[in-house]
Amino acid sequence: MYYFVTFIIHENVISQGQAKMMKDGKVFRVIQENCWDPEVRIKEMDLSGVTVQVLSTVPVMFSYWAKPQDTLDLAQILNNDLAATVKKYPKRFIGLGTLPLQAPDLAVKEMHRCVNELGFPGVQIGSHVNEWDLNAPELYDIYAAAEQLNCCLFVHPWDMQIDGRMSKYWFPWLIGMPAETTIAICSMIMGGIFEKFPKLKVCFAHGGGAFPYTVGRISHGFNMRPDLCAVDNKVDPRKYLGSFYTDSLVHDCHALRLLTSVIGEDKVILGTDYPFPLGELEPGKLIDSMEDFDNKLKDKLKAGNALEFLGLSRKQFE
Repeated sequence: MYYFVTFIIHENVISQGQAKMMKDGKVFRVIQENCWDPEVRIKEMDLSGVTVQVLSTVPVMFSYWAKPQDTLDLAQILNNDLAATVKKYPKRFIGLGTLPLQAPDLAVKEMHRCVNELGFPGVQIGSHVNEWDLNAPELYDIYAAAEQLNCCLFVHPWDMQIDGRMSKYWFPWLIGMPAETTIAICSMIMGGIFEKFPKLKVCFAHGGGAFPYTVGRISHGFNMRPDLCAVDNKVDPRKYLGSFYTDSLVHDCHALRLLTSVIGEDKVILGTDYPFPLGELEPGKLIDSMEDFDNKLKDKLKAGNALEFLGLSRKQFE
């Protein structure tokens, strides 16, 4: 399996502003120039009132399935390019790196480079690494390094089941992604990651998947069947509410209200999934539409909480 980007070619003419993402020789997705051209992004940001954007790689480029050295080479290409964009537009962009997580020793070295040389405040990681969930002991050195470097982790779902019952109706993206994120959260909680690494800063994409809305069921099951659920950590999952962040990308006012109540008003960060179809096409519109959210809370959700998570200050972007 492999992914790469190629220009769309028709009768030897490159279509302006478009490219194909290829998977195993087949078109995976057609993308627009706002995926790679920072000046196009800035124009669109200005139109939608976005002053600063956090950039990270498209998750299908994680490439955890590949040979470790190949993934490291790709990660360094992506990270170097991202760092160059941030350096050119330091008031508009922040970068999150990517790592070869299937080789933790290489991942730790690249994390150090991302933070110490490229100036990234964090990295983006997948919801699992091949057969490892995020509680895997193989990942402990990565979490320890993240604590040491004060490097935040943004967890994005990826590698969802796409065949069988999931092959129709866009189910991998509509159902598979929230399920992946929920598994990632529960793996870190029940696997004791937040106990072992209490200073770890983690944010989960897409409103934390189904977790904020099923935490009651998860907590109840944990207490009813500790023989199955409490084998690696004896702490009720509910007690970790407020210990991690999620983004705000839930597309529904009732869901956002519940999310901020469950996860915490200080722990929800504006997420957009820009520039893809499942993203919020007008960033911040849902937050602004919440009549029962005061201006202080809206500011937290749109800027303050993200700056806190990233360890940055507003003055850096003024």
